[in-house]
Amino acid sequence: MKKYDLAVIGGGFAGVAAALAAARGGAKVLIVEKSNCLGGAAVNCLVNPFMPFYTEIDGKRVDLSTGIFKEICDGLECRQALSKRSFLEEELKYILNEMVIEANIDLLFHAYIYAVEKNDKEISLIKVATKSGTMCIEANYFIDATGDAQLAYLAECPTVLGREPDHLCQPMTLCFRVGNVDVEKFYASRERLKIAHAQSLAAGELTNPRENILVFKTPIHNVLHFNTTRVVKKDPTSPEEVTEAEVLARQQVYEIYEFMKKHADGLEDSFLMMTAAEIGVRESRMIVGDYVLTEQDCRNCVKFEDAIAACNYDIDIHNPEGTGTSHYYFPAGEYYTIPYRALIPKRVSNMLVAGRCISSDHGAQASYRIMPVVCCIGEAAGTAIGLAVKNNSLVREVDVKELQNELKKNGAYIGI
Repeated sequence: MKKYDLAVIGGGFAGVAAALAAARGGAKVLIVEKSNCLGGAAVNCLVNPFMPFYTEIDGKRVDLSTGIFKEICDGLECRQALSKRSFLEEELKYILNEMVIEANIDLLFHAYIYAVEKNDKEISLIKVATKSGTMCIEANYFIDATGDAQLAYLAECPTVLGREPDHLCQPMTLCFRVGNVDVEKFYASRERLKIAHAQSLAAGELTNPRENILVFKTPIHNVLHFNTTRVVKKDPTSPEEVTEAEVLARQQVYEIYEFMKKHADGLEDSFLMMTAAEIGVRESRMIVGDYVLTEQDCRNCVKFEDAIAACNYDIDIHNPEGTGTSHYYFPAGEYYTIPYRALIPKRVSNMLVAGRCISSDHGAQASYRIMPVVCCIGEAAGTAIGLAVKNNSLVREVDVKELQNELKKNGAYIGI
């Protein structure tokens, strides 16, 4: 296989944005993706809708996630595939395909990274498992957009797992859809459903410890989207425990669906339409980078000098041990920024990390982990690599002011 300027591992929002930004900056780019399409958690795990990514300043809405994320949203709207932050996954797959093809980015689907070779602090190549066996991929630079910091972990960069001190991660969730629902009747009966659910949970009649039934309307007529299963105390980086989580979550899907048919209206003629292809992971490994973004940084709404993205999504922590979800909501008009240093892993000189696995603590990750924000982090990482390619520099040598100016020029909002 030919050598690339940049290999991006992971084709979710962070990876696609990173690849697009770098390619538009002149780099020859490859995206390596383990599934059969682009879109990551949005398409593989049915993570939907987009969580809020805006605030109000001086009485006006200000979007904090713009740039390439806005391009994606505009594409969805153009294809009538976005409604009140809910989107159609098949349209998203197509839009992302078209964007990367237009940018002359190469794609490699069904490829799973399993090994890394380094020369001192420089990654020289990665190895992936494919249908025809193993394949080596060479590049001058790499971006880890795996969500699980898989590339960084294999490159022996320091990482942390979950919260301190017990390393438990936020629960995994298998999303599902129910079709042929009388949506208005269902919502009219939600208070009764809420009461019945609370009573059954308190009586120990449900295996799913989640404290409520989280449901969203979809752009599809008579289809509801449920993000309500909860698998706790499983390690999302352990293949055995993820397998156990998938089995448990699917049991919870059937449990809660049968429960709702007994206690809610509008489901009389419904059917369980689909579960996600993969269980959704909120949190797993995070790198220990040149700066560790903390929950206190977020609460203090710190504006870093090397800011590359902005966020005000609440610190949304689903209890890693069972029932309960805690929230810290930012005041209107307030937000924090994410520093470029949090994208730079230790022990490697030619790699950046993008997405939910950047350098941070448990509390901070609970806020910035949403798709609009990780898309912006990815755009920043790809823009930085584009500059590194142009200037033949290491990732730590990228001129941050030049990076920020380039992001602003391309429509990104970085908060400073």
